[in-house]
Amino acid sequence: MKKFISVLLAVCTVALAAGLAACKREPAAEISRYEIFAIYDGENRTLTGTVNLDYYNCTDNELSDLKFNLFGNAFRENATYKPVSQTYETKAYYAGKSYGGMEITGVENCAGWTVGGEDENILTVNLTTPVYPEQRVSVKISYTLTLAKVNHRTGVTERSVNLGNFYPILCAYSKEGFIECPYYSCGDPFISECADYSVTLDFPAEYTAASSGKAVSETEADGRKKCEYSLKNARDFAFVLSDKFQVATEQADGVTVNYYYISDASPQSSLAAATESVKYFSKTFGEYAYPALSVVETPFCYGGMEYPALTMVAEGLKSEENIYTVVHENAHQWWYAMVGSNQLQNAWQDEGLAEYSALMFFENNPTYGFTRNGIVNAATTAYRAFFSVYNQLNGKVDTTMDRNLSEYSGEFEYVNIAYNKGLIMFDMLRHSVGDEKFTNCLNAYFTQNKGKIASSEDLFGCFLKCGVDLEGFFDSFMDGKILI
Repeated sequence: MKKFISVLLAVCTVALAAGLAACKREPAAEISRYEIFAIYDGENRTLTGTVNLDYYNCTDNELSDLKFNLFGNAFRENATYKPVSQTYETKAYYAGKSYGGMEITGVENCAGWTVGGEDENILTVNLTTPVYPEQRVSVKISYTLTLAKVNHRTGVTERSVNLGNFYPILCAYSKEGFIECPYYSCGDPFISECADYSVTLDFPAEYTAASSGKAVSETEADGRKKCEYSLKNARDFAFVLSDKFQVATEQADGVTVNYYYISDASPQSSLAAATESVKYFSKTFGEYAYPALSVVETPFCYGGMEYPALTMVAEGLKSEENIYTVVHENAHQWWYAMVGSNQLQNAWQDEGLAEYSALMFFENNPTYGFTRNGIVNAATTAYRAFFSVYNQLNGKVDTTMDRNLSEYSGEFEYVNIAYNKGLIMFDMLRHSVGDEKFTNCLNAYFTQNKGKIASSEDLFGCFLKCGVDLEGFFDSFMDGKILI
Protein backbone atom coordinates (compact mmCIF):
# COMPACT_ATOMS: atom_id res chain seq x y z
CA MET A 1 0.00 0.00 0.00
CA LYS A 2 1.25 3.49 -0.82
CA LYS A 3 0.12 4.64 2.62
CA PHE A 4 2.59 7.44 3.07
CA ILE A 5 2.69 9.08 -0.35
CA SER A 6 3.02 12.56 1.14
CA VAL A 7 6.13 11.52 3.06
CA LEU A 8 7.72 9.64 0.20
CA LEU A 9 7.06 12.19 -2.50
CA ALA A 10 8.09 15.07 -0.31
CA VAL A 11 11.64 13.77 -0.63
CA CYS A 12 11.20 11.98 -3.90
CA THR A 13 9.10 14.60 -5.70
CA VAL A 14 12.06 -14.95 9.18
CA ALA A 15 10.27 -17.73 11.34
CA LEU A 16 6.57 -17.16 10.69
CA ALA A 17 7.09 -16.30 7.05
CA ALA A 18 8.83 -19.63 6.41
CA GLY A 19 5.88 -21.47 7.89
CA LEU A 20 3.50 -19.93 5.36
CA ALA A 21 4.65 -22.44 2.78
CA ALA A 22 2.39 -24.99 4.52
CA CYS A 23 0.05 -25.03 1.51
CA LYS A 24 2.14 -26.72 -1.16
CA ARG A 25 -0.41 -26.71 -3.97
CA GLU A 26 0.37 -25.38 -7.42
CA PRO A 27 -2.00 -22.67 -8.72
CA ALA A 28 -3.63 -25.12 -11.15
CA ALA A 29 -4.39 -27.61 -8.36
CA GLU A 30 -7.61 -27.78 -6.35
CA ILE A 31 -8.51 -24.62 -4.54
CA SER A 32 -11.05 -23.25 -2.05
CA ARG A 33 -14.10 -21.41 -3.37
CA TYR A 34 -16.02 -18.42 -1.98
CA GLU A 35 -19.61 -17.69 -2.93
CA ILE A 36 -20.61 -14.32 -1.50
CA PHE A 37 -23.96 -12.53 -1.62
CA ALA A 38 -24.29 -9.07 -0.07
CA ILE A 39 -26.85 -6.28 0.00
CA TYR A 40 -25.75 -2.68 0.61
CA ASP A 41 -28.17 -0.37 2.44
CA GLY A 42 -26.91 3.18 1.91
CA GLU A 43 -29.37 4.78 4.31
CA ASN A 44 -28.17 2.69 7.25
CA ARG A 45 -24.57 2.22 6.02
CA THR A 46 -24.85 -1.56 6.33
CA LEU A 47 -23.83 -4.50 4.21
CA THR A 48 -25.76 -7.66 4.97
CA GLY A 49 -24.38 -10.80 3.47
CA THR A 50 -23.61 -14.50 3.40
CA VAL A 51 -20.35 -16.25 2.68
CA ASN A 52 -20.43 -19.84 1.47
CA LEU A 53 -16.90 -21.22 1.74
CA ASP A 54 -16.14 -24.52 0.05
CA TYR A 55 -12.82 -25.14 1.78
CA TYR A 56 -10.17 -27.40 0.27
CA ASN A 57 -7.64 -28.64 2.82
CA CYS A 58 -4.28 -28.21 1.12
CA THR A 59 -2.37 -28.68 4.39
CA ASP A 60 -0.83 -31.87 5.72
CA ASN A 61 -3.06 -31.83 8.81
CA GLU A 62 -6.61 -32.81 9.66
CA LEU A 63 -8.49 -29.75 10.84
CA SER A 64 -11.31 -29.63 13.36
CA ASP A 65 -11.78 -25.85 13.19
CA LEU A 66 -11.62 -23.09 10.61
CA LYS A 67 -10.66 -19.54 11.57
CA PHE A 68 -11.69 -16.37 9.79
CA ASN A 69 -10.38 -12.80 10.06
CA LEU A 70 -13.10 -10.23 10.81
CA PHE A 71 -11.32 -7.10 9.63
CA GLY A 72 -14.50 -5.02 9.80
CA ASN A 73 -14.47 -5.29 13.60
CA ALA A 74 -11.43 -2.99 13.74
CA PHE A 75 -13.86 -0.10 13.30
CA ARG A 76 -15.69 -0.80 16.57
CA GLU A 77 -15.79 2.05 19.08
CA ASN A 78 -13.83 0.15 21.71
CA ALA A 79 -11.43 -1.70 19.42
CA THR A 80 -8.03 -2.43 20.97
CA TYR A 81 -6.22 -1.76 17.71
CA LYS A 82 -7.44 1.43 16.07
CA PRO A 83 -7.76 1.30 12.26
CA VAL A 84 -6.37 4.83 11.91
CA SER A 85 -3.41 6.28 13.77
CA GLN A 86 -3.71 9.64 15.49
CA THR A 87 -1.63 11.22 12.71
CA TYR A 88 -4.29 10.49 10.08
CA GLU A 89 -7.48 10.77 12.14
CA THR A 90 -8.47 14.23 10.93
CA LYS A 91 -8.05 13.27 7.28
CA ALA A 92 -9.85 9.95 7.76
CA TYR A 93 -12.82 10.99 9.93
CA TYR A 94 -14.16 13.82 7.78
CA ALA A 95 -17.38 14.15 9.82
CA GLY A 96 -15.96 13.45 13.25
CA LYS A 97 -15.37 10.11 14.89
CA SER A 98 -17.52 7.36 13.45
CA TYR A 99 -17.74 3.65 14.16
CA GLY A 100 -18.77 0.40 12.55
CA GLY A 101 -18.24 -3.31 13.06
CA MET A 102 -18.85 -6.80 11.72
CA GLU A 103 -21.51 -8.89 13.45
CA ILE A 104 -21.71 -12.62 12.79
CA THR A 105 -25.41 -13.52 12.82
CA GLY A 106 -25.10 -17.25 12.18
CA VAL A 107 -22.96 -20.09 10.85
CA GLU A 108 -24.45 -23.18 9.19
CA ASN A 109 -23.00 -26.66 8.63
CA CYS A 110 -20.92 -26.61 11.81
CA ALA A 111 -20.86 -27.91 15.38
CA GLY A 112 -20.56 -24.40 16.85
CA TRP A 113 -18.83 -21.07 16.49
CA THR A 114 -17.35 -18.25 18.58
CA VAL A 115 -15.96 -14.76 18.02
CA GLY A 116 -12.72 -14.03 19.86
CA GLY A 117 -9.07 -13.33 19.12
CA GLU A 118 -7.02 -10.44 20.43
CA ASP A 119 -9.61 -7.86 19.42
CA GLU A 120 -12.86 -9.71 18.61
CA ASN A 121 -11.26 -10.14 15.21
CA ILE A 122 -11.43 -13.92 14.78
CA LEU A 123 -14.40 -16.17 13.99
CA THR A 124 -13.69 -19.79 14.95
CA VAL A 125 -15.97 -22.35 13.32
CA ASN A 126 -16.01 -25.81 14.90
CA LEU A 127 -16.53 -28.40 12.16
CA THR A 128 -19.03 -31.21 12.57
CA THR A 129 -16.36 -33.68 11.44
CA PRO A 130 -12.65 -33.01 10.78
CA VAL A 131 -11.58 -32.18 7.25
CA TYR A 132 -8.59 -34.27 6.18
CA PRO A 133 -5.82 -33.32 3.73
CA GLU A 134 -7.07 -33.08 0.14
CA GLN A 135 -10.70 -33.16 1.30
CA ARG A 136 -13.37 -30.46 1.27
CA VAL A 137 -15.84 -29.03 3.75
CA SER A 138 -18.43 -26.28 3.34
CA VAL A 139 -19.68 -23.70 5.84
CA LYS A 140 -22.09 -20.80 5.44
CA ILE A 141 -21.57 -17.58 7.41
CA SER A 142 -24.20 -14.86 7.74
CA TYR A 143 -23.03 -11.40 8.80
CA THR A 144 -23.79 -7.69 8.91
CA LEU A 145 -21.07 -5.12 8.30
CA THR A 146 -21.80 -1.63 9.62
CA LEU A 147 -19.67 0.97 7.87
CA ALA A 148 -18.11 3.94 9.61
CA LYS A 149 -18.02 7.34 7.93
CA VAL A 150 -14.32 7.24 7.17
CA ASN A 151 -11.96 7.73 4.24
CA HIS A 152 -10.42 4.31 4.59
CA ARG A 153 -10.28 0.82 3.08
CA THR A 154 -13.66 -0.08 4.55
CA GLY A 155 -16.15 2.73 5.03
CA VAL A 156 -18.50 5.33 3.64
CA THR A 157 -16.22 8.05 2.35
CA GLU A 158 -17.07 11.61 1.35
CA ARG A 159 -17.89 10.56 -2.24
CA SER A 160 -17.84 6.76 -2.37
CA VAL A 161 -18.25 3.52 -0.48
CA ASN A 162 -14.99 1.61 -0.06
CA LEU A 163 -15.58 -2.10 0.41
CA GLY A 164 -12.19 -3.58 1.05
CA ASN A 165 -12.06 -6.48 3.55
CA PHE A 166 -15.87 -6.50 3.57
CA TYR A 167 -16.45 -10.18 4.40
CA PRO A 168 -15.13 -12.82 6.83
CA ILE A 169 -12.03 -14.27 5.15
CA LEU A 170 -10.30 -17.51 6.03
CA CYS A 171 -7.03 -17.06 7.90
CA ALA A 172 -3.92 -18.24 6.05
CA TYR A 173 -2.47 -21.47 7.40
CA SER A 174 1.12 -22.01 8.55
CA LYS A 175 2.90 -24.84 10.30
CA GLU A 176 1.89 -23.15 13.56
CA GLY A 177 -1.79 -23.18 12.55
CA PHE A 178 -4.13 -20.46 11.31
CA ILE A 179 -2.57 -17.00 11.34
CA GLU A 180 -4.70 -14.44 13.14
CA CYS A 181 -4.23 -10.88 11.88
CA PRO A 182 -4.79 -8.02 14.34
CA TYR A 183 -5.68 -4.81 12.51
CA TYR A 184 -2.63 -2.64 13.07
CA SER A 185 -2.99 0.90 11.72
CA CYS A 186 0.63 0.83 10.56
CA GLY A 187 1.04 -1.32 7.46
CA ASP A 188 -1.19 -3.89 5.76
CA PRO A 189 -2.17 -6.54 8.34
CA PHE A 190 -3.52 -9.01 5.79
CA ILE A 191 -2.42 -12.55 4.92
CA SER A 192 -4.68 -14.79 2.87
CA GLU A 193 -4.46 -17.70 0.49
CA CYS A 194 -5.77 -17.78 -3.06
CA ALA A 195 -9.28 -19.01 -3.81
CA ASP A 196 -11.89 -18.76 -6.55
CA TYR A 197 -14.62 -16.14 -6.05
CA SER A 198 -18.21 -15.79 -7.16
CA VAL A 199 -19.63 -12.56 -5.71
CA THR A 200 -23.07 -11.00 -6.08
CA LEU A 201 -23.68 -7.48 -4.83
CA ASP A 202 -27.08 -5.79 -4.56
CA PHE A 203 -26.82 -1.99 -4.28
CA PRO A 204 -28.63 1.27 -5.12
CA ALA A 205 -28.93 1.83 -8.87
CA GLU A 206 -27.42 5.32 -8.76
CA TYR A 207 -24.03 3.82 -7.94
CA THR A 208 -21.41 2.54 -10.35
CA ALA A 209 -19.44 -0.41 -9.00
CA ALA A 210 -15.70 -0.83 -9.49
CA SER A 211 -14.85 -4.44 -8.74
CA SER A 212 -12.01 -6.92 -8.42
CA GLY A 213 -13.90 -9.43 -10.53
CA LYS A 214 -15.14 -9.78 -14.06
CA ALA A 215 -18.83 -8.94 -14.47
CA VAL A 216 -20.90 -12.04 -15.20
CA SER A 217 -24.39 -10.52 -15.11
CA GLU A 218 -26.21 -7.32 -14.18
CA THR A 219 -29.90 -6.68 -13.59
CA GLU A 220 -31.71 -3.52 -12.49
CA ALA A 221 -35.16 -3.22 -10.93
CA ASP A 222 -36.93 -1.03 -8.39
CA GLY A 223 -34.00 1.33 -8.04
CA ARG A 224 -31.52 -1.44 -7.28
CA LYS A 225 -28.76 -3.17 -9.22
CA LYS A 226 -27.75 -6.77 -8.74
CA CYS A 227 -24.35 -7.60 -10.23
CA GLU A 228 -22.52 -10.92 -10.25
CA TYR A 229 -18.74 -11.14 -10.58
CA SER A 230 -16.15 -13.89 -10.79
CA LEU A 231 -12.44 -13.96 -10.02
CA LYS A 232 -10.16 -16.98 -10.16
CA ASN A 233 -7.13 -17.77 -8.00
CA ALA A 234 -7.20 -14.52 -6.02
CA ARG A 235 -6.35 -13.92 -2.37
CA ASP A 236 -9.02 -11.27 -1.77
CA PHE A 237 -11.92 -9.37 -3.35
CA ALA A 238 -12.98 -5.72 -3.12
CA PHE A 239 -15.47 -3.13 -4.41
CA VAL A 240 -15.74 0.64 -4.57
CA LEU A 241 -19.18 2.21 -5.18
CA SER A 242 -19.82 5.80 -6.19
CA ASP A 243 -22.48 7.88 -7.90
CA LYS A 244 -19.78 10.25 -9.11
CA PHE A 245 -17.57 7.90 -11.12
CA GLN A 246 -16.54 8.57 -14.67
CA VAL A 247 -14.84 5.67 -16.43
CA ALA A 248 -12.01 5.59 -18.96
CA THR A 249 -10.92 2.29 -20.49
CA GLU A 250 -7.91 1.00 -22.39
CA GLN A 251 -6.44 -2.38 -23.32
CA ALA A 252 -3.07 -3.60 -22.07
CA ASP A 253 -2.08 -6.70 -24.06
CA GLY A 254 -5.54 -8.22 -23.70
CA VAL A 255 -6.16 -6.91 -20.16
CA THR A 256 -9.01 -4.42 -19.80
CA VAL A 257 -7.84 -1.52 -17.64
CA ASN A 258 -10.72 0.57 -16.27
CA TYR A 259 -9.95 3.87 -14.58
CA TYR A 260 -12.80 5.02 -12.32
CA TYR A 261 -12.23 8.66 -11.42
CA ILE A 262 -14.06 11.40 -9.56
CA SER A 263 -12.07 14.62 -9.85
CA ASP A 264 -8.83 13.74 -11.68
CA ALA A 265 -8.05 16.65 -14.01
CA SER A 266 -5.86 14.44 -16.23
CA PRO A 267 -7.62 11.06 -16.37
CA GLN A 268 -6.01 10.03 -19.64
CA SER A 269 -2.53 10.48 -18.13
CA SER A 270 -3.49 8.34 -15.14
CA LEU A 271 -5.00 5.70 -17.43
CA ALA A 272 -1.87 5.71 -19.58
CA ALA A 273 0.34 5.14 -16.52
CA ALA A 274 -1.95 2.31 -15.39
CA THR A 275 -1.97 0.66 -18.81
CA GLU A 276 1.73 1.06 -19.54
CA SER A 277 2.74 -0.23 -16.11
CA VAL A 278 0.62 -3.36 -16.58
CA LYS A 279 2.35 -3.97 -19.91
CA TYR A 280 5.81 -3.38 -18.43
CA PHE A 281 5.34 -5.55 -15.34
CA SER A 282 3.80 -8.34 -17.42
CA LYS A 283 6.76 -8.30 -19.78
CA THR A 284 9.38 -7.97 -17.04
CA PHE A 285 8.10 -10.21 -14.23
CA GLY A 286 5.38 -12.44 -15.66
CA GLU A 287 1.94 -12.31 -17.21
CA TYR A 288 -0.88 -10.56 -15.37
CA ALA A 289 -3.30 -13.24 -14.18
CA TYR A 290 -6.70 -11.55 -14.36
CA PRO A 291 -8.86 -10.42 -17.31
CA ALA A 292 -9.30 -6.87 -16.02
CA LEU A 293 -7.89 -4.31 -13.61
CA SER A 294 -9.88 -1.58 -11.87
CA VAL A 295 -7.88 1.51 -10.91
CA VAL A 296 -10.13 3.59 -8.66
CA GLU A 297 -9.84 7.19 -7.51
CA THR A 298 -11.59 7.39 -4.15
CA PRO A 299 -11.36 9.42 -0.94
CA PHE A 300 -8.70 7.73 1.16
CA CYS A 301 -6.64 8.91 4.13
CA TYR A 302 -3.44 7.40 2.71
CA GLY A 303 -2.04 7.41 -0.81
CA GLY A 304 -3.51 4.15 -2.06
CA MET A 305 -4.33 0.52 -1.39
CA GLU A 306 -4.03 -2.70 -3.34
CA TYR A 307 -6.45 -5.58 -3.81
CA PRO A 308 -6.35 -8.30 -6.45
CA ALA A 309 -7.44 -6.76 -9.77
CA LEU A 310 -8.39 -3.50 -7.99
CA THR A 311 -6.27 -0.63 -6.73
CA MET A 312 -7.48 2.36 -4.76
CA VAL A 313 -5.79 5.71 -5.39
CA ALA A 314 -6.54 8.61 -3.07
CA GLU A 315 -8.59 11.43 -4.53
CA GLY A 316 -6.92 14.83 -4.42
CA LEU A 317 -3.31 13.83 -5.05
CA LYS A 318 -1.13 16.10 -7.11
CA SER A 319 -0.57 14.95 -10.69
CA GLU A 320 2.90 13.48 -10.08
CA GLU A 321 1.75 11.88 -6.83
CA ASN A 322 -1.21 10.31 -8.59
CA ILE A 323 0.97 8.83 -11.35
CA TYR A 324 3.50 7.46 -8.86
CA THR A 325 0.76 5.93 -6.72
CA VAL A 326 -0.98 4.30 -9.69
CA VAL A 327 2.27 2.61 -10.73
CA HIS A 328 3.22 1.57 -7.19
CA GLU A 329 -0.21 0.08 -6.52
CA ASN A 330 -0.20 -1.71 -9.88
CA ALA A 331 3.15 -3.27 -8.93
CA HIS A 332 1.32 -4.83 -5.99
CA GLN A 333 -0.68 -6.89 -8.45
CA TRP A 334 2.57 -8.84 -8.83
CA TRP A 335 3.95 -8.45 -5.28
CA TYR A 336 0.95 -9.11 -3.06
CA ALA A 337 -1.90 -10.23 -5.31
CA MET A 338 -0.23 -12.86 -7.48
CA VAL A 339 2.84 -13.54 -5.30
CA GLY A 340 1.82 -13.25 -1.67
CA SER A 341 4.03 -12.74 1.37
CA ASN A 342 3.73 -12.35 5.12
CA GLN A 343 2.83 -8.68 5.39
CA LEU A 344 2.61 -8.92 9.17
CA GLN A 345 6.22 -10.01 9.55
CA ASN A 346 8.00 -8.91 6.35
CA ALA A 347 6.35 -5.71 5.16
CA TRP A 348 9.45 -4.86 3.10
CA GLN A 349 8.93 -7.96 0.96
CA ASP A 350 5.96 -6.54 -0.91
CA GLU A 351 6.33 -2.80 -0.21
CA GLY A 352 10.05 -2.56 -0.94
CA LEU A 353 9.67 -4.68 -4.04
CA ALA A 354 6.66 -2.68 -5.24
CA GLU A 355 8.66 0.52 -4.74
CA TYR A 356 11.58 -0.87 -6.70
CA SER A 357 9.30 -2.19 -9.44
CA ALA A 358 7.88 1.33 -9.79
CA LEU A 359 11.47 2.62 -10.05
CA MET A 360 12.15 0.13 -12.85
CA PHE A 361 9.02 1.23 -14.70
CA PHE A 362 9.88 4.92 -14.49
CA GLU A 363 13.49 4.21 -15.46
CA ASN A 364 12.19 2.63 -18.64
CA ASN A 365 9.51 5.29 -19.19
CA PRO A 366 11.41 8.57 -18.70
CA THR A 367 8.57 10.77 -20.02
CA TYR A 368 6.98 10.62 -16.55
CA GLY A 369 9.91 12.58 -15.10
CA PHE A 370 11.07 10.15 -12.41
CA THR A 371 14.63 8.79 -12.61
CA ARG A 372 16.39 5.88 -10.95
CA ASN A 373 18.97 8.15 -9.33
CA GLY A 374 16.29 10.58 -8.19
CA ILE A 375 14.17 7.90 -6.54
CA VAL A 376 17.13 6.14 -4.91
CA ASN A 377 18.65 9.39 -3.68
CA ALA A 378 15.32 10.52 -2.22
CA ALA A 379 14.88 7.21 -0.39
CA THR A 380 18.45 7.34 0.89
CA THR A 381 18.09 10.94 2.10
CA ALA A 382 14.84 10.11 3.89
CA TYR A 383 16.29 6.98 5.47
CA ARG A 384 19.39 8.80 6.74
CA ALA A 385 17.21 11.56 8.19
CA PHE A 386 15.12 8.95 9.98
CA PHE A 387 18.27 7.28 11.31
CA SER A 388 19.65 10.58 12.56
CA VAL A 389 16.41 11.67 14.25
CA TYR A 390 15.83 8.35 16.03
CA ASN A 391 19.46 8.14 17.07
CA GLN A 392 19.30 11.61 18.61
CA LEU A 393 15.99 10.95 20.34
CA ASN A 394 16.64 7.43 21.61
CA GLY A 395 20.39 6.97 21.48
CA LYS A 396 19.83 3.96 19.21
CA VAL A 397 17.87 2.98 16.12
CA ASP A 398 16.21 -0.32 15.31
CA THR A 399 16.88 -0.87 11.60
CA THR A 400 15.99 -4.56 11.47
CA MET A 401 13.67 -5.46 8.61
CA ASP A 402 12.35 -8.86 9.68
CA ARG A 403 9.88 -7.77 12.38
CA ASN A 404 6.18 -7.72 13.12
CA LEU A 405 4.02 -4.68 12.35
CA SER A 406 3.34 -4.37 16.08
CA GLU A 407 7.03 -3.61 16.64
CA TYR A 408 7.06 -0.37 14.62
CA SER A 409 6.80 2.82 16.66
CA GLY A 410 4.71 4.49 13.97
CA GLU A 411 4.40 5.45 10.32
CA PHE A 412 7.72 7.32 10.16
CA GLU A 413 9.71 4.26 11.17
CA TYR A 414 7.56 1.89 9.11
CA VAL A 415 7.87 3.78 5.84
CA ASN A 416 11.63 4.14 6.19
CA ILE A 417 12.19 0.45 6.89
CA ALA A 418 9.59 -1.17 4.63
CA TYR A 419 9.67 1.28 1.72
CA ASN A 420 12.93 3.22 1.72
CA LYS A 421 15.33 0.65 3.12
CA GLY A 422 13.60 -2.02 1.05
CA LEU A 423 14.14 0.01 -2.12
CA ILE A 424 17.76 0.73 -1.20
CA MET A 425 18.40 -2.99 -0.63
CA PHE A 426 17.01 -3.96 -4.02
CA ASP A 427 19.03 -1.25 -5.76
CA MET A 428 22.27 -2.38 -4.09
CA LEU A 429 21.38 -5.96 -4.97
CA ARG A 430 20.92 -4.98 -8.60
CA HIS A 431 24.33 -3.29 -8.60
CA SER A 432 25.83 -6.50 -7.17
CA VAL A 433 24.41 -9.00 -9.66
CA GLY A 434 23.87 -6.82 -12.74
CA ASP A 435 20.71 -5.79 -14.54
CA GLU A 436 20.10 -9.01 -16.47
CA LYS A 437 20.53 -11.38 -13.52
CA PHE A 438 18.48 -9.11 -11.28
CA THR A 439 15.51 -9.11 -13.66
CA ASN A 440 15.86 -12.84 -14.35
CA CYS A 441 15.82 -13.59 -10.62
CA LEU A 442 12.65 -11.54 -10.09
CA ASN A 443 11.06 -13.34 -13.00
CA ALA A 444 12.01 -16.68 -11.41
CA TYR A 445 10.64 -15.54 -8.04
CA PHE A 446 7.33 -14.65 -9.68
CA THR A 447 7.12 -17.87 -11.71
CA GLN A 448 7.94 -20.14 -8.77
CA ASN A 449 5.62 -18.44 -6.26
CA LYS A 450 2.63 -17.27 -8.27
CA GLY A 451 -0.54 -18.13 -6.38
CA LYS A 452 1.37 -18.92 -3.19
CA ILE A 453 2.55 -17.12 -0.06
CA ALA A 454 6.30 -16.75 -0.48
CA SER A 455 8.72 -16.55 2.43
CA SER A 456 11.68 -14.19 2.45
CA GLU A 457 13.84 -17.29 1.96
CA ASP A 458 11.96 -18.01 -1.27
CA LEU A 459 12.92 -14.55 -2.52
CA PHE A 460 16.50 -14.74 -1.33
CA GLY A 461 16.89 -18.22 -2.79
CA CYS A 462 16.19 -16.99 -6.31
CA PHE A 463 19.16 -14.62 -6.04
CA LEU A 464 21.44 -17.08 -4.26
CA LYS A 465 21.14 -19.33 -7.31
CA CYS A 466 22.56 -16.68 -9.61
CA GLY A 467 26.10 -17.59 -8.66
CA VAL A 468 27.00 -14.67 -6.38
CA ASP A 469 27.57 -15.08 -2.63
CA LEU A 470 24.75 -12.96 -1.21
CA GLU A 471 23.92 -14.56 2.13
CA GLY A 472 25.92 -11.98 4.05
CA PHE A 473 24.32 -9.21 2.00
CA PHE A 474 20.78 -10.24 2.91
CA ASP A 475 21.67 -10.91 6.55
CA SER A 476 23.22 -7.47 6.92
CA PHE A 477 20.00 -5.79 5.76
CA MET A 478 17.63 -8.00 7.73
CA ASP A 479 19.66 -7.72 10.94
CA GLY A 480 20.18 -3.97 10.61
CA LYS A 481 23.96 -4.19 10.45
CA ILE A 482 24.52 -2.49 7.10
CA LEU A 483 25.42 1.19 7.06
CA ILE A 484 23.57 3.30 4.50
